[in-house]
Amino acid sequence: MVKISRALLSAGLLALSLGCLTPSLAQSALPIAVDGQALPTLAPMLERATPAVVNIATESRMAARNPLLDDPFFRRFFNIPDQPRERKSQSVGSGVVVDARRGYILTNHHVIDGADKITVTLRDRRKLDAKVIGSDRESDVAVIQIPSNNLTALTLADSDALRVGDFVVAIGNPFGLGQTVTSGIISALGRSGLGIQGYEDFIQTDASINPGNSGGALVNLRGELVGINTAIIAPGGGNVGIGFAIPANMAARTMNHIVEHGSVRRGQLGVSVQDLTPELARAFKLPTDQGAVIAQVSPRSAAARAGLKEGDVVLNINGRPVRDGGALRNAIGLLEVGEAIRLDILREGVPQTIEAKVGEYVSAKIDGQALNSRLSGATFEDISPNSPLAGQAKGVVVANVESGSAAARAGLRKNDLILAVNRQAIASIAEMQQLAADSEGLLLNLLRGREELLLVLR
Repeated sequence: MVKISRALLSAGLLALSLGCLTPSLAQSALPIAVDGQALPTLAPMLERATPAVVNIATESRMAARNPLLDDPFFRRFFNIPDQPRERKSQSVGSGVVVDARRGYILTNHHVIDGADKITVTLRDRRKLDAKVIGSDRESDVAVIQIPSNNLTALTLADSDALRVGDFVVAIGNPFGLGQTVTSGIISALGRSGLGIQGYEDFIQTDASINPGNSGGALVNLRGELVGINTAIIAPGGGNVGIGFAIPANMAARTMNHIVEHGSVRRGQLGVSVQDLTPELARAFKLPTDQGAVIAQVSPRSAAARAGLKEGDVVLNINGRPVRDGGALRNAIGLLEVGEAIRLDILREGVPQTIEAKVGEYVSAKIDGQALNSRLSGATFEDISPNSPLAGQAKGVVVANVESGSAAARAGLRKNDLILAVNRQAIASIAEMQQLAADSEGLLLNLLRGREELLLVLR
């Protein structure tokens, strides 16, 4: 079975022949004479870029749960002394210095999530303690900070200017081996729908990426940062040439939110969207199949105030093309709340421009205990308008499940989508609350990834 895995990622070497040498590669490569012929090398660029890529080691403490050892009678009977109730967990990853003056490092949320101690090792072997400035689970971006002494930072490139076929180099710390460099090309752009994280607009590359490389740099041949390595498709647990990176533009916007506010304040228009398929384009008699169709407009939302209507097709946002529904969701979700935006739309085939202000999304959540005792330990929320599920499905999302709780024992998992309770379809927390209250047993229809399941709670 094909497995999509978080990367804690890296890279292996791709030989570039003289026959495929491009002008940009030639400019970045220092000719070396071998038998009278000049051979390309990436060494000069890497000498400038690699000092900005760091190794990250994290240490966290996890509760060591053993119900027998928690029982004082059991310990006295077998003369077992008191023992530590926690164990240490360690992991490795990578990061990129993007602001040398302030010591800011970009990495992945999953690299530092839950860490009690973060140690950064620089290219010159200095080891520094880092503190977390902020982290965003939905985009898998985190910002940490180290003392700003003699640091080297990477310049961020415009990742929107990338093209399939561009040469790239991945730099990181695979398997904790230490800094490693691999090269390849951009295999695809705008990858989404993988279920790796909430906001997906991945760069796909065949530059070798492995566990330990998460948070590392994907750079162009000028040594500019084009992406943050994040995940791989690994059927056997190793690299097969399909890796994913968060575009530098998305990472930069998320970082700005985190630095300014300490977290990401998600914006929303208050619409449900779907992709403009060729079939819909023909049905609407539109000249394009690139865009996002407004499927629903929430009352009193920013979209309603701006005059957006169901059936409108969004083509551009602030002058940038909107490829599909996911692209519109990503663009809105990374804008500042209150920011003015300009939408180029088609309404019944007629071009129009709509101006709006981004609103703030406030999630409606409820604790499972308030719904039914069998659901205690879980937290539920309505589908966000910015979610990939918006406009595609109806139900209630499992936002979190505490380990060892009644909900966990019943088989619920984080990100499950509850479609129906006791054979009745639900579209909101309010409907779920009405059906689950005081019920002696619960029959839940849920969607887990692409698989529909039936869960019985008695």
